[in-house]
Amino acid sequence: MRGILFWTVLVAMVVVMAAVVVPVVRAQAGRSAVNVTRDGVAIEGYDPVAYHLLGRPTIGDPAITHRWMGAIWRFANAEHRDRFAADPDRYAPQYGGYCSWAVSRGTTASIDPNAWHIEDGRLYLNLNPRINRRFVADVHENIGRAEANWPRIRERLSGN
Repeated sequence: MRGILFWTVLVAMVVVMAAVVVPVVRAQAGRSAVNVTRDGVAIEGYDPVAYHLLGRPTIGDPAITHRWMGAIWRFANAEHRDRFAADPDRYAPQYGGYCSWAVSRGTTASIDPNAWHIEDGRLYLNLNPRINRRFVADVHENIGRAEANWPRIRERLSGN
């Protein structure tokens, strides 16, 4: 009787683990090198050019878009869209729009478009204002760590 109970518990544990682990692995494998919403929109629909030109987060207009790196980027106006289309590397957030602090720690996380920083002309987004303050407190060290980690993370996200 104890043997049957042991095997029943063991099988139940394996089933529960599979139910938890398999979706997580599939979710990781299905992510892209650009942090997008379920609809494929980058940086939660915010205008990446506005951070640079206006100095503040600005929600993009769903009718003014540009497709780049498999993502839909939204802009507050056509001028911002045209600037981005001409030089997306200049305006796009670093690390595919994932949390810069998380990338500096070797992983990814979502972002709050209001938690941001521009350093040397580059846009860095973070999980929340508290994490943004931590990122900025030692910005050069954190950027260096993120730069070292990003190629490996990007490769993993791309499924290569």
